[in-house]
Amino acid sequence: MLIEFKVSNYRSIAEEQIISFVPASNQKNYPDNIITSGKYKSLNAIALYGANASGKSNILKAMDLLHNLLATSAQLNSTAKLPYEPFLLKESYKNKPTKLEITFILNESRYRYIVEYNRTNILAEYLYRKNLGREVVLFERENGVIEVSKAFKGSKKIIDAAIEATKDNSLFLSTCDMLNVSEAKEFFKWFHSVAFVDGANYLNGIKEGFVSAYAWDENPVFREKIKQYLLLLNLGFVDLDIKKINYDGREIPKEMPENIRNTIVDTLKDNQTYEVLVKHHTYDEINNKTDKTISWELDNESQGTQRAFQLSAYVGNILFEGGILIIDEIEAKMHPIMTINTLNLFLNKETNPKNAQIIFTTHDTNLLTYTDLRRDQINFVEKNQWEATEVYSLSDFKYFNEKERIDTDKEKRYMEGRYGAIPILSDFSKKFKPEIDKQNINK
Repeated sequence: MLIEFKVSNYRSIAEEQIISFVPASNQKNYPDNIITSGKYKSLNAIALYGANASGKSNILKAMDLLHNLLATSAQLNSTAKLPYEPFLLKESYKNKPTKLEITFILNESRYRYIVEYNRTNILAEYLYRKNLGREVVLFERENGVIEVSKAFKGSKKIIDAAIEATKDNSLFLSTCDMLNVSEAKEFFKWFHSVAFVDGANYLNGIKEGFVSAYAWDENPVFREKIKQYLLLLNLGFVDLDIKKINYDGREIPKEMPENIRNTIVDTLKDNQTYEVLVKHHTYDEINNKTDKTISWELDNESQGTQRAFQLSAYVGNILFEGGILIIDEIEAKMHPIMTINTLNLFLNKETNPKNAQIIFTTHDTNLLTYTDLRRDQINFVEKNQWEATEVYSLSDFKYFNEKERIDTDKEKRYMEGRYGAIPILSDFSKKFKPEIDKQNINK
């Protein structure tokens, strides 16, 4: 269960920004949106609204960055550069470290993990655990020195080996996992339940479609989970079938130059991919549904249906197994009702029995009206006067010194600009008004 994420000095983010899943104390509506683990409480969804180029995606990319650092750090060679992208619009930030911090619940204990790094080195790394009493230090790493407390669960001999094996540009926690330190392994099991999806990236969509097809083909149990999710969206088809085929390049965009397309196909021609077929009922002459079905390729379905299939493995797995789904532009290629229905699966305890969580960016204002998002689940992202990304929650918003009412029309107020985080555009009618040639006006 995710509690909080913090990031500073990464891409458009300068000062520390916080995404908090902690329920606001002044929010009483939609109590089912709160999930619990022991004495800890968290929200099951967070939405991020903001104009294009406000930095919404960078918040989620920072979460994925931490995930990737942990996954790949132990395998880096000693001279490999780290993914350091500091805020560049202020001179003082160009040499500051990027800092990432995450707080989550595992086995009813609260963990807090912090890492600071630059292009070449991990500068600091900390792990804390809190059970019933105060927060306990598990390890601290500063100035190249790693100190591990007795509270960190694992063989002392192996932990000492991990200290010795940790390179300047690698994470101590990742090295501990590689060497099978018990508490580190539990930590990584939690991170394995986090999935990141980029809704706007076409190539990522191909990859996600392959993941869904692979999951369908390889795991009969998971096949039913994917099917359940897709049928809940009521996309019109009654079943799917997936078969392996030799790679033929059909996923490559038709507008790609033919010589590049042919090169890709030749390179991958010995590989296998998947063909997805959807089944529809047929109808008799008086429009009654028959027992017969007809199948065709998923490519012949709408972009929204294709997108739903691409997401299906991720949504299905997270909902049915538990975990955290991170989606950039959840509404990409999908009808607003499909987006609403997908989000509602997370907000409904019956369809979300494992307390899965979702955090997403969106421009879809329908979600403000037609889903049961609490005010503390709605965050806005915009840039300040020096073009750095800032995040704030609707639950903290005051209008004329009064708190927002529960029944406020949030969508209307957002579109009116009362919450900020919308594009500030020039007067297009003036910019594109044609010039009149006064000399020739009467000719």
